[in-house]
Amino acid sequence: MQKDKELHTTGNYSESGFVFAPFDSAEKSILLQEKDCTQHILEVDSEFKFNFVINSNLEAPLDADKKSYLDLLKKGVTQIKDGKLDKVVLSRKEEHEVGYLSPLDLFKQLYSRYKNAMVYCWYHPMVGLWLGATPELLFKIEGRQLTTISLAGTQTINNLSQINWANKELDEQKIVTDYITNQIQDYTSNINISKTETVRAGDLLHLKTRITSNLNKDTRLKDIIRALHPTPAVCGFPKEASKAFIIQNENYKRAYYTGFLGELNLKQIQNRNSNRRNVENNAYSSIKNISNFYVNLRCMQIKQDKALIYVGGGITKDSDPEKEWDETVNKTKTIVNVLK
Repeated sequence: MQKDKELHTTGNYSESGFVFAPFDSAEKSILLQEKDCTQHILEVDSEFKFNFVINSNLEAPLDADKKSYLDLLKKGVTQIKDGKLDKVVLSRKEEHEVGYLSPLDLFKQLYSRYKNAMVYCWYHPMVGLWLGATPELLFKIEGRQLTTISLAGTQTINNLSQINWANKELDEQKIVTDYITNQIQDYTSNINISKTETVRAGDLLHLKTRITSNLNKDTRLKDIIRALHPTPAVCGFPKEASKAFIIQNENYKRAYYTGFLGELNLKQIQNRNSNRRNVENNAYSSIKNISNFYVNLRCMQIKQDKALIYVGGGITKDSDPEKEWDETVNKTKTIVNVLK
């Protein structure tokens, strides 16, 4: 198999294939060529099929882990109240023992449970084996049209007929929407912001706003990546200050958690007439480049005999550390439920 190429977020995005990019652009992004994907999947399944098994006795987070995360949350709230940050997204990871099961079986379980998420299984020697079910689109470029969303706020499903959002979640959502809109202004025109709606992802609810616009003629793909990644939904605001706080205080490297992954410059043929027998109209078919990237959330990494589950939440001045902890516990269930 041809050796996979490497990309940096500051590099050339004229290639095509499937990208797996990290949270911190100082680390390497990976490009997997489209023609190699089927063979790659078969090799991954063969290599890992007898290397790990799921342990049905999944342990709960340790009290020490909870205390460490609560301390981190309190430090983040203090930074916000001191005026150094408006919002920061703080995360943690859980380790669970695993045993024998095919990664493709795990992928199928995720896919069957989370129909509205982008479900994936990714392996590369440089990044290891990752699986996830992410509900969050970073952005999609179809021809010259850009679509992105702001997704923030989380609550468990109790009564779908009576959904109430607190000011904390509404403020968090507005920060993300305003940030995205501001970031794309120099690169797009005709920006349209939808009404905010409640959407379901597994057993959780989120606030979602869709933002569409048209790319300017001189806008490049890497301009949009630099403008949007990482968003306040996974990093915070102001971006650079929040990112610095995360790197200095989370006490572990996120690696590809809260990075992004998806299709890069894949070709889509669009016929003027859907009737394949209409030769005259089909002569006017066009080819569009599609780039479709998702934020790497609700994910896990399989490393040796452990499943590393990554989870986090947005912190504002109104955050209650205990409630934020409970929110991360609920989010881990997306992955933990398929490990049982």
